[in-house]
Amino acid sequence: MKKKPFIVMILILLVLSTFSAVSADKGDNNGKQKGKHKQFKLGVETLLEDEKELIEGKRVGLITNPTGVDQDLNSIVDLLHNDPDVELTALYGPEHGVRGSAQAGEYVEFYTDETTGLPVYSLYGQTRKPTPEMLENIDVLLFDIQDVGTRFYTYIYTMAYAMEAAQENDIPFIVLDRPNPLSGEVVAGPVLESEYKSFVGNYEIPLRHGMTVGELAKLFNEEFGIGADLTVVEMNKWKRNMYYDETPLQFIAPSPNMPTLDTALVYPGAALIEGTNVSEGRGTTKPFEWIGAPFINSTELAAALNEKDLPGVTFRAASFTPAFSKHRGTLSNGIEIHVTDKEDYQSVVTGLHIVKTIHDMYPEDFEFRAENSAGISFFDNLIGNGWVREAIENGESVESIVDRWQDDLSEFKEVREQYLIYK
Repeated sequence: MKKKPFIVMILILLVLSTFSAVSADKGDNNGKQKGKHKQFKLGVETLLEDEKELIEGKRVGLITNPTGVDQDLNSIVDLLHNDPDVELTALYGPEHGVRGSAQAGEYVEFYTDETTGLPVYSLYGQTRKPTPEMLENIDVLLFDIQDVGTRFYTYIYTMAYAMEAAQENDIPFIVLDRPNPLSGEVVAGPVLESEYKSFVGNYEIPLRHGMTVGELAKLFNEEFGIGADLTVVEMNKWKRNMYYDETPLQFIAPSPNMPTLDTALVYPGAALIEGTNVSEGRGTTKPFEWIGAPFINSTELAAALNEKDLPGVTFRAASFTPAFSKHRGTLSNGIEIHVTDKEDYQSVVTGLHIVKTIHDMYPEDFEFRAENSAGISFFDNLIGNGWVREAIENGESVESIVDRWQDDLSEFKEVREQYLIYK
């Protein structure tokens, strides 16, 4: 009978010991996660924690949108506005605006930000480059926007125009670096030819450039003669092989039709459909992942593309009715792009196969967008030349088309190496 209290006490000690060990282990794991989280830094975090002297006591102009946040999702607008050491004096919005509410191509006029009371200038539409009047109250100009790693995404040209304006007005320009969501290793697609320059391709870079915005800023500044007083505030612990979902960051839609990382993955090739009369899925819940038109047979197209056995992707027959944009309110049939292995997936090559397959299967209905007075179609602006469209129309294979741009791509890769920050 005397042994019972002793046994009970032993059992209690064992339970407490086990609980303590589990708690300690859990605490260690949480500590490791938190430590890892702290080690990874975005440019905005490096600026405010380690390099604040760049903006302290200065009147700051900020080019940003909803993606301009730290890892805890605090807006850089609020972080700077509430910082007693910083005088935030003006905001500048790219396409879609500072708050990201405007649709593609929609002009956002000058207004006053309700939260901060600051003036907000549009850098899309009538004024893509800040005027001297817009910069009157500025000592330093900051850029903090998430790019998606594709040549025809317009934010990088907003950055370049702002760099030009900063140089012309003797204002230092600071880029707060962010990851390339498609990793910083893959470089693919044709290099833009100079006669096809536009706001969806203003410099001779390939469709998938494999660079961060900070690295691009350095390349633009040197290779294309901008000559701005440029500082790139670097990230910490970002590696070139990281896709966005391999960082500790939450994905925030950089524009209304770029809702997820899956969208960004297919975008470099799927967006070529914008240069045709086929819907790229705008006006649906799956922009750039759904592709179709009223004249397409979904089952036939999906089967034809799956027969090609393209790496890292499969196609599902799909139908949808866009709420706006092409074929608005009309049932469109086509495909959904499912990326099965992002490492193997070749977005540009896949996009070309989709365009060519629809062109070949529906020759009476498929059309490239009309040429302008200079004989340039919007498809040419997107792909960066006129010969790819001609090659598709002449029945050339995708393989031969891809071979033709390899020399220019190799030359770009050599130039690119000089401007890589994260080796």
